[in-house]
Amino acid sequence: MKRPLLLILVFISILISSASSCSKEDDNNTNTENTTPMANGKIKITVNSQTFTATLLDNNSAKAFKEMLPMTINMVELNNNEKYFDLPNSLPTNSSNPQTINNGDLMLYGSKTLVLFYKTFSTSYSYTRLGKIDDTTGLATALGSGNVTVTFNTIDD
Repeated sequence: MKRPLLLILVFISILISSASSCSKEDDNNTNTENTTPMANGKIKITVNSQTFTATLLDNNSAKAFKEMLPMTINMVELNNNEKYFDLPNSLPTNSSNPQTINNGDLMLYGSKTLVLFYKTFSTSYSYTRLGKIDDTTGLATALGSGNVTVTFNTIDD
């Protein structure tokens, strides 16, 4: 009687071990598309007379965004840490909570709101990562405290 019970317990522990190792592997692969730089993914972001270079990520959202370029838009100030613009069309999404937003992050909120962050802070919201400004020196000053016209353009390789 003890032997069948022992076999059942061993079998259950093997199942639990297998299930947890699969979920860990799956967790590690969920956002890989959001962290790899896109080949030929450099873009220019111009604010007033200051130009910044950004690197787009290799995901469907960033590819769809790049297809929309060049684009000059009026970005609206929000919360003294970001500028946003509602795009005319939805982009593909793969949103997740980044925990921390970094100065220079270019993200998509929902499927249509393009957001350029100019301060680092913690967040509970979910975004789709599009890319990041390579050198954020002077970004906050260039964007200023109000609405601003921003031009996004591809860089010819």
